[in-house]
Amino acid sequence: MILKTRLPDGSQAPRWLQKIQYTRNSIAYMDAAQRNGDIFNAPVIGNHDVVLFVSNPQALQRIFANNTKQFIAPLNQLLQPIVGDYSIFSLVGSRHRRERRLLMPPFHGERMQTYGQLICELVDKAMSSLSIGTPFSARQLAQEISLDVILKVVFGINQDDRFNHLKSLLVNLTDSLQSPFIGGLLFFPSLQKDWGTRSPWGYLRSLQRQISELVYAEIEERRNQNQVLGSDILSLLISARDQTGQPMTDAELHDELITLLIAGQDTTATAIAWALYAIHRHPQVGEKLLVELNHLGSPEPKTIVQLPYLTAVCHETLRLFPVVVLTNPREVKEPVELMGHQLEPGMRLYGCIYLTHQRPDIYPEPKLFKPERFLERQFSPYEFFAFGGGARRCIGEALALFEMKLVLATMLSHYRLVMADQSPEYPQRRGVTFAPARGVQMVLKEKFSA
Repeated sequence: MILKTRLPDGSQAPRWLQKIQYTRNSIAYMDAAQRNGDIFNAPVIGNHDVVLFVSNPQALQRIFANNTKQFIAPLNQLLQPIVGDYSIFSLVGSRHRRERRLLMPPFHGERMQTYGQLICELVDKAMSSLSIGTPFSARQLAQEISLDVILKVVFGINQDDRFNHLKSLLVNLTDSLQSPFIGGLLFFPSLQKDWGTRSPWGYLRSLQRQISELVYAEIEERRNQNQVLGSDILSLLISARDQTGQPMTDAELHDELITLLIAGQDTTATAIAWALYAIHRHPQVGEKLLVELNHLGSPEPKTIVQLPYLTAVCHETLRLFPVVVLTNPREVKEPVELMGHQLEPGMRLYGCIYLTHQRPDIYPEPKLFKPERFLERQFSPYEFFAFGGGARRCIGEALALFEMKLVLATMLSHYRLVMADQSPEYPQRRGVTFAPARGVQMVLKEKFSA
């Protein structure tokens, strides 16, 4: 076999124009680029001339599984200005592995179960603020719930003033990333200039400084507590020790908490909103979910999250409407052949979640919302990977799905919602995520007695 020496095909437009096209409408850009095959050059991130988008499962398996040989996982330069230098997104090598080991325990096993009842209570609290017959944004409501969950579960904050102030700042920060003048700057590092709070990047930096002040205050207060630390994730991280017995520094705690706050709450809220949209656009799906939920009577949270059809609905939502369309990057470490192309050191690759999830050879009729496909077969981590893959797979995946299932189950069991209108939704950029552009406008019709 003769290897191709040329680069994978891509758009012939100048790099600067491609970056603008991708920033303005990533979905349209990827749909158009798909004609170039399962691997194509898309120099739209950072200052690299070669940025390869990959949607072939066999190639993705090689990239994710071969993390220490031909491919390495570099820091995520796109997110670093938002999450900081000590975030798990920004660390590489042994430092990344150390941080990941410290962060893993709070997100698995019995720890998760302690958060279940709290999540259900926070859903009912948010829903009680709605008036029957009045339209509302499902995206905003889900953000309200997800923020409460993350601040209670991650931080365990009990001070109302700090809780409300931090919550308000986080809403402003994540909402600002929807603006092309702020979120779009993530793709143009040379334009990230702080010229005061009236400038786009200066406004973002001001919000970050205010959030950091509150986060550091919470860390200091928690470290100075004499009583036994609680079961929230901040307490568990303060107690955590690495293999040498060393705890996390304040700076490490700060950046990981910022990562969890921003990446955790905004992505989960968006996934919940997309699920509500899909369920209510397809009434038969909601009916099947209610049958499954009602069959349980008054189930415990740990029983709810094991329901097969509810799980399938969540997975199909994340397949059809991925909140993040690309994995974290990989970098070629040594010359390697991939899909008939000879790749050279320094080249960047991204697993293209969106295009892989749209492959008709894996998902027949890929544009249709069909949860049953996740009951009929099991997809490999290289065919369905809404939370990324390999060493950079999202550490909060279990908590995100746990919350998503409990929020949907509580809403559907206790309330009757309808779409405010039948206008279709489409994905709109929020920084590096993609949310429903119109926010999924809904109306509360009825509250059921508990």
